[in-house]
Amino acid sequence: MRAERVLAEHRRFVAALDHPDEVQRDLLRRILERNNDTAFGKEHGLTAVRGFDDLRRAVPIRTHQELMPWIERAMSGEQAVLTADGPVVYFSSSGSTGREKHIPITRSYVRDTFLPFYHASFAPLLQSLPQALQDPGAVLNLWQDPTSPISRTGHGQPHIGASQVDYGKFGEDSAVGFGNDAEWSRLPAEQATADPWVRSYCKLRLAAEQDIRIVIGVNPAMVAGLPYMLRTLWPQLAADIRAGTLDGRPHTRPDPDRADEIERYAQRFGTLLPYHLWPRLSAVFVWNSALASLYLPRVRETYGPGVRLFGAPVASCEGPAAVPVDQRPGAPLYVPGCVYEFVPADGPVTADSETLAVTELEPNQDYHLVLTHVGGLYRCAVTDVVRVVGHQSRTPRIEYAGRDVVRSAAGERLSETVAVRALRAACHDVGAEIQNATFRLTPHGSTRRYQAAVAFAGPHAPALDTALDARLAEQCPGYRESRGSGRLGQAEVIEVHPDAFLREWERAVRAGQRPPRVKDRVFLPGEEAWERLVTSAVPEAS
Repeated sequence: MRAERVLAEHRRFVAALDHPDEVQRDLLRRILERNNDTAFGKEHGLTAVRGFDDLRRAVPIRTHQELMPWIERAMSGEQAVLTADGPVVYFSSSGSTGREKHIPITRSYVRDTFLPFYHASFAPLLQSLPQALQDPGAVLNLWQDPTSPISRTGHGQPHIGASQVDYGKFGEDSAVGFGNDAEWSRLPAEQATADPWVRSYCKLRLAAEQDIRIVIGVNPAMVAGLPYMLRTLWPQLAADIRAGTLDGRPHTRPDPDRADEIERYAQRFGTLLPYHLWPRLSAVFVWNSALASLYLPRVRETYGPGVRLFGAPVASCEGPAAVPVDQRPGAPLYVPGCVYEFVPADGPVTADSETLAVTELEPNQDYHLVLTHVGGLYRCAVTDVVRVVGHQSRTPRIEYAGRDVVRSAAGERLSETVAVRALRAACHDVGAEIQNATFRLTPHGSTRRYQAAVAFAGPHAPALDTALDARLAEQCPGYRESRGSGRLGQAEVIEVHPDAFLREWERAVRAGQRPPRVKDRVFLPGEEAWERLVTSAVPEAS
């Protein structure tokens, strides 16, 4: 990735923040001019759309799943369904329901939206650590893996995650991600097609002999997973380095001195941590809001006392949302790339929900995000909720607040965002630090209750049950009413093993999930994972 491109896209983005309404109007006009002669455009009368009010009247809000009939037509080979230029690949992501998504990706979208967003996102990191970021051997990129095995749609098109994009296929060789052009990062053929756990280990094994100064993680679960892998796999790591092997296969020259060094650290400290391997490590690039904000401070300590967390951009597979410009909380909306609308998150988003424009948002409020972009998504409701934390010039700064997932036993409608906010406040109330947490609504019983499985980072806090119950009542009026009427029991905190969530992460990766896809779940989708978490043995010392 070229520094000049990163900085140029950053300057263009920052300039747009002074007049977001004008930028959004011009962007909508360009999107319509390009795609109004499509099947979707003709069906919705897009040639007559002149502004946001016309768009709202012409196109109902839809989820990705509701757009699938048009996406399916494009996948089957029909031309000009959603976009003037046909999709090249389809982005995949397991949504909040676990159902696989198929997001059409066109060359126009990559050129005009995705790559400018992608480049601009690295500007704060580049401005702070230019030499380290421009040294290929100094960057460990955990997120991007364009050589990993890919899936295909039922019609044979590539069906991949954003982290698997090979930009060379779009004529953008200069967009190869930081760290991906390092000679040491390329896996031999026998490991290139291995399962995700082996691939992750092999990348870590190769990086262990380098002077890593920046880790690009993006997904906080991966950032937490790397110290766990070092802690559990350091004997294998030392043995491979000593023998010059990669997962047991001959690869490089033996390095007994490095192996001895690793073993000395592990024996002295009882474990191996990232800053033992990489004493000059100075930055981690990662999402740092929502549930991750509760555990990343402790995780950061394992990377080194001087390591800074740089915020990764806010995005979903449907499209970009915000790009950091500094290290303050939140990031400004990426107004040059997507047309944004917002629905207050205190209720559900529907086809005819009234929406707010970029300049109509209020600080400290949660919103459903609805976006339109040149790639063929029109008024698509993203299954994420964002929170406005301030403004950059005239453009709102937002942070990811959680998935648009709600639980209810007695009409209380408890959302992920409220559950996390209540847990954060409760931890502050009783001085608890946690490694991770997840919630469930008890499935049976005359009086149901919310339970939180919590892995503590320090001593168990027995008062957390009461504090959490009080904070849930404060944050969620429906919860307060249901507790007062006796329809809900008091919230319960269940302490689990400190490694319980990391073991679940390992289990998912070993089962075939690429690490970028394995994310924290505020509400677990199934009972089996919950049972594994709560039945894990808790050390007696806790």
